[in-house]
Amino acid sequence: MPMTPDELSGTLFYGDNLPVLREHFPDDSVDLIYLDPPFNSNATYNVLFRDESGRSAPSQIEAFNDTWHWGPDAQRAMDELVNLPGGGPVAELVLCLHRALGRNQLSAYLAMMTIRLVELNRILKPDGAIYLHCDQSASHVLRSVMDMIFGVDRFRSTIIWKRTSAHNDARYFGNVCDHILFYSGSPIRADQIRIDLDPEYVQRNYRHQDEHGQFMDDNLTAAEVRTGESGQPWRTFDPGARERHWAVPSTGRYAKWIEENVIPDYMKIKGVHDRLEALDDADMLWWPESDEGFPRLKRYLESAPTQIPANLWDDINPIGARARERLGYPTQKPEALLERVILASSDEGDLVLDPFCGCGTAMAVAERNGRRWAGIDITHLAVGLVEDRLRELGAEPTVIGAPADLSSARDLAQRDRFQFEAWAVTRLEGFRPNEKQTGDRGIDGRMRFVKAVGAKERNEYGLAVAQVKSGRAGASDMRDFTAALDQAGADLGVFITLEAPGRNSTVPSLAAEAGSVQIFDRQYPRIQIWTVEDCFAGRRPDLPLPAGRESRRML
Repeated sequence: MPMTPDELSGTLFYGDNLPVLREHFPDDSVDLIYLDPPFNSNATYNVLFRDESGRSAPSQIEAFNDTWHWGPDAQRAMDELVNLPGGGPVAELVLCLHRALGRNQLSAYLAMMTIRLVELNRILKPDGAIYLHCDQSASHVLRSVMDMIFGVDRFRSTIIWKRTSAHNDARYFGNVCDHILFYSGSPIRADQIRIDLDPEYVQRNYRHQDEHGQFMDDNLTAAEVRTGESGQPWRTFDPGARERHWAVPSTGRYAKWIEENVIPDYMKIKGVHDRLEALDDADMLWWPESDEGFPRLKRYLESAPTQIPANLWDDINPIGARARERLGYPTQKPEALLERVILASSDEGDLVLDPFCGCGTAMAVAERNGRRWAGIDITHLAVGLVEDRLRELGAEPTVIGAPADLSSARDLAQRDRFQFEAWAVTRLEGFRPNEKQTGDRGIDGRMRFVKAVGAKERNEYGLAVAQVKSGRAGASDMRDFTAALDQAGADLGVFITLEAPGRNSTVPSLAAEAGSVQIFDRQYPRIQIWTVEDCFAGRRPDLPLPAGRESRRML
């Protein structure tokens, strides 16, 4: 059943975005869509997490390999396109490209993306905007498909984001840019995204100075002969002789600045020649030294110290290795990039959707800027990460598609053990799923906490770890976890089980044998057992606050 925009606001969906869009999103319900769908022919672009050897997490490999390789899902997407009501031109385009490309990653990606773009167009408001972030691997075919779906008349720009300064490759020109395909039914909110002028540009062009500040000399004429007053001579200057006409500011930002700062009631002056006289009387015309030189307009830096970004975005740096916003997510985009997108094409209260939400940058930026948001992702690793990130901002996301009771948790554990582990770990505040899904030595999640306050703000951090069992645990499982706890050098451990230990189980007593640990003035059990049933009942393990959250919890 479709949800209202109010119901969608603040919602994270776990699952494939295609059925989620069809089931939950009504027509014309979203103001802004940003998506960064993973694709690259070498498949390394798709990975959320890697272990120290560079190997990809198996659950991520499985998710993306299933999605972007030609197989039953890609074929079904192609079949659906062919049968879409009114989708003939789009289907014909994709079929032609498929015949040319053959059955490979790109054609699978194209089929799967096209059917999703059709749904995104359905839910996007007529005056809404969509930004599709991609790289050179697929931008050429995506542009053709989006022209067909969203309309050539709604295409606004191919934004080039310079994501790095150098990429050494002795064989080719270094690829340092991403492409963002921008379609919209309304103008951008220019005043919300203005940026400072380039200092070198200011120094080169604003070379003059008077009592009103720095100024440049600018044209007072524009190309094209006109028969009205703007084409008639003023004093001894005839613009028609140069196949031009007078272009004197009469409306807009600069005319308003002139009226507010130099010539009162300037915008009420009707005649072109009268405005020229007023500008000359106010010493706002620049007269070249040559007697034949046409007068030029003084354009002051104070009137426009900022500019609207062009379609080359080279002023937003990638996330640095030590940046506070960095989450260890290889394809994570900087918040400054998403802020420009969101401020350019939405207003406060608008609904922003990221259907491939990853680590949740779009939602985090939307939350901070007073926009409503919704996100979709196919993995619990991502959804858990986004939940954690948004809660740090004070939001309380609603998750749909995640287990809501013991029965659905059992179902997830049977279908995908790795996803179940990620989901269970992220139910613990501050815990992150282990980046390794194999060879993890019995550790499925970790959390750091402050255990001693040192001099000069050099705190000592403790480590809490978690292990997840997707069934009923036995004594050997608890012994193995105790050994893993010791091997990891962890202070505290949470043993998460899908099924509670039986009445005669020795698991609780073995956990109790691990003793307790003093953190500040509190004693904490070194090992605590936490069941999925405890999770749904709202019972939480007794743990110190995650590092960095002590002050927020005290508010």
